Amino acid sequence: MRRTARLLTGTALAVAAAGLGTVPAHADAARLTPARAGSLQVYPSTALPGSQVTVNTAACGEKGAAVGDAGALGAGTFALAPTTHEGEAIGQFQVPAGAQPGTYEIVARCAEGEKRVTGDLRVTMAGAHGQVQPHGSVKTGVGGALGPGPVQTTAGVAALAVAAAGGTWLLHRRARGDGI
Repeated sequence: MRRTARLLTGTALAVAAAGLGTVPAHADAARLTPARAGSLQVYPSTALPGSQVTVNTAACGEKGAAVGDAGALGAGTFALAPTTHEGEAIGQFQVPAGAQPGTYEIVARCAEGEKRVTGDLRVTMAGAHGQVQPHGSVKTGVGGALGPGPVQTTAGVAALAVAAAGGTWLLHRRARGDGI
């Protein structure tokens, strides 16, 4: 009885570990890492002319809004609205199509108080001259058993669970002495 309990516990732990391994390693574009208080985070930090840039800050407090200024770049002002994500304010602007390569300071001023935070955006022309921009998932061999989608990942987890149950059954028969 004790041997069977250990065997089932080990199998359950193996299945749980396999299930945790199927969680995607990348974050989608909507989720951003928390901004450090007192700074302005710029995503991506390097952009091409015409691309969309997201900025966020936790410097304005739990429900603080801010006004962003990308005037140094020629993009003008934009609003940063409060979110529920750790008291951050998030906003977006577009890099002008005629922007020249270089590093530009992006500024945000909190709506309440005199707090001002800055972040840098680097504009580059790389990628505009025949380089291919990455797309799709990285083929590392890690992930869903049948592919990158949620249905395929679920099918892979189900296949692992069936294999674990079959292995447990075989080991249980062997422990009882039934033979395999």
